[in-house]
Amino acid sequence: MKIFFNSFIFLVLVCFGLLYISKYNYILEGVSKIYLKGYTTAYLDDYKTFENREIPISQNPNPWNLHVNYNHTEIPKDFESYNKKSGTVAFLVIKNDSILFEKYYNGYGIKSMSNSFSMAKSIVSALLGKSIMQGHIKGLDQKVKDFFPEIKGEFADKLEVGHLSNMSSGMVWKEDYFNPFEVTASAYFVEDISKLILNQPIKYKPGKEFKYKSGATQLLGMVISKATGKNLSDYLYESFWNPMGFENKALWQIDSEKFGMEKAYCCIASNARDFARFGKLYKNFGKWNNKVLLDSTFVNKSLNPVFDEESEYGYGWWIDNYKNQKILLMRGHLGQYVILLPEKNLIFVRLGQQKEGKKVKKSFTEDIYAYIDFGIEIAKK
Repeated sequence: MKIFFNSFIFLVLVCFGLLYISKYNYILEGVSKIYLKGYTTAYLDDYKTFENREIPISQNPNPWNLHVNYNHTEIPKDFESYNKKSGTVAFLVIKNDSILFEKYYNGYGIKSMSNSFSMAKSIVSALLGKSIMQGHIKGLDQKVKDFFPEIKGEFADKLEVGHLSNMSSGMVWKEDYFNPFEVTASAYFVEDISKLILNQPIKYKPGKEFKYKSGATQLLGMVISKATGKNLSDYLYESFWNPMGFENKALWQIDSEKFGMEKAYCCIASNARDFARFGKLYKNFGKWNNKVLLDSTFVNKSLNPVFDEESEYGYGWWIDNYKNQKILLMRGHLGQYVILLPEKNLIFVRLGQQKEGKKVKKSFTEDIYAYIDFGIEIAKK
């Protein structure tokens, strides 16, 4: 038994040693920050284990108005059970720009931060719109090679900035959150994410079809940072966080202290009320309290399908039609949602530990429609 145990320990040490000297050495980081904590993928509070850059509270905090019927509605019992089953930590209903209802679970509260995951893609797209508005980027059709002439691949010369936002980049990238050997996992742990991204060739002709790839948004973040001469956190603060009166600080994960590049495709730690502000900004076509922060033409383009009427993506926003209503979403891993129903002037926010249900359409799981139905029901009362 002792011989077996010693052999096992030796084998484990050899495996770790081989990982350390291989191109998969980032897995050791994943083991310590994710797997040894009992998770098989990124989780809501993982920002605490990574390096972050702080986004301060606005100099002029602008609290949400509370609806006259704020939290007067008793949440339906079946929805309460659904939230507990799915690990919901926050559910928020905003009607006519006032908070009508909010409920928190599992020790989370109004100021609790959690990982945005890919909801950050919508925010990075907003930063793209701002950088175009300010003249840092000439337009959606400006070539990415103007900023990174070293990008690789047969179609690198054809890649435009807009292709990165509407997910038609043609980049070689496999979107897999659970396989530690795939590029999406490595992007979460590598010390130099920009080097990783610039090694992903543009193998397919851009602008032809929708293919969701986190690497495209990461490259977009790199373009914005280079075009503006600012890190993404600072640019986010001056463009939106400060003028929109965010009430709480946020944290944006970076690859490492050495390189300091934000994980643009994910990983802004904030709270339900503050995430909801981007829903209001887009609902109002780029205006915040009558001040234009984003060009309305860019917002309109963002909230409509790029390729055809059946398409489900614009520029950084998911698009659906449900019960004859247009539905717009910021979406993140494990079911982080800001859901916008513009025709009803409603915004729902759901943050939680997991998605629920099978896919109903190409990319939409059943839980999304459950949150919409319950949100609409609450808004009626």
